[in-house]
Amino acid sequence: MRNSISIPFLSPQANPAAGYRLGRFSRHHREHTFYAVLFAVVLHALVLGLAINYRSTVSRKPDLPNTEDTITSMAVIPPPSEKIRPEPTPAQESAAPIDTPVTTTAAAHQPASMAAPPAPTAEEWAFAAKYTLRNSKGYRYNWGQQVRSMMGTAIEGPDQGLVRFRVEIGPDGALSRLETLWTTSAAAEKLARKAIENMPRLPPTPTGKPLIFEKTISFTPFASDGPPTYKDDCLPDPPTFRNPFAWDGKSPQRRAEPEPVEPLDAQALEECLRQLPQDSIEAESARDQRLLDQWGSTRSGR
Repeated sequence: MRNSISIPFLSPQANPAAGYRLGRFSRHHREHTFYAVLFAVVLHALVLGLAINYRSTVSRKPDLPNTEDTITSMAVIPPPSEKIRPEPTPAQESAAPIDTPVTTTAAAHQPASMAAPPAPTAEEWAFAAKYTLRNSKGYRYNWGQQVRSMMGTAIEGPDQGLVRFRVEIGPDGALSRLETLWTTSAAAEKLARKAIENMPRLPPTPTGKPLIFEKTISFTPFASDGPPTYKDDCLPDPPTFRNPFAWDGKSPQRRAEPEPVEPLDAQALEECLRQLPQDSIEAESARDQRLLDQWGSTRSGR
């Protein structure tokens, strides 16, 4: 007969306190096991649900478009037959025809033209033969007008242009030298030279000395030449511009001061004013036009 060994301190009969603790430990152990199993079951169920949802999403195929053939029918409608225009009645024939955009033709471009200006009169030449101011200003203007008046009408086209001459006229009014500086039209230069060769006898120069000047003849239908103004001819000439910082590299550097303008004395001013004519309205208009052409806005339509 096997002897049984009992442990007194673990026996509930021998030690009631130890038995109470042992029962309490067993109850807690069962509760913890139950909760652990429940958590594992819920976690697996959640993972399984997510996996099934993902698989159904991936395996879902997009809807394919309808591949059935679509038949489109087109009907070709023939153009309407041309209507027969009825014969016009006698009243309609006598009426003025009405132009339509289809039948109206654009008018041909008419080239611009400008008639030659009149030649200087004997009175104007008499004044120019005595006017000595500004290098015989009146004489130079009359000479250009005489040439232009003999060149004829200027017509827009390839023959229009400008020509600039260097002119030397002897004391007796005879031409001594003529040099072409530049030209924009061979035809304009030819006409100008022919006019100069056939010019009438001119009066003597105002100073009794050779008169040398440069003159541009404008043979264009858009020229705005006009008589000059004389009201400012007694004012002193403005000083010639010189660069005040110019240096030859050798002499000491210094700023060049402009030369002072000496006004006319009382007697010379009185004699000068006595020569001034009264400017005409045409001269003022021509001056304004020249200033407008030089400084005016390009929006003026010219």
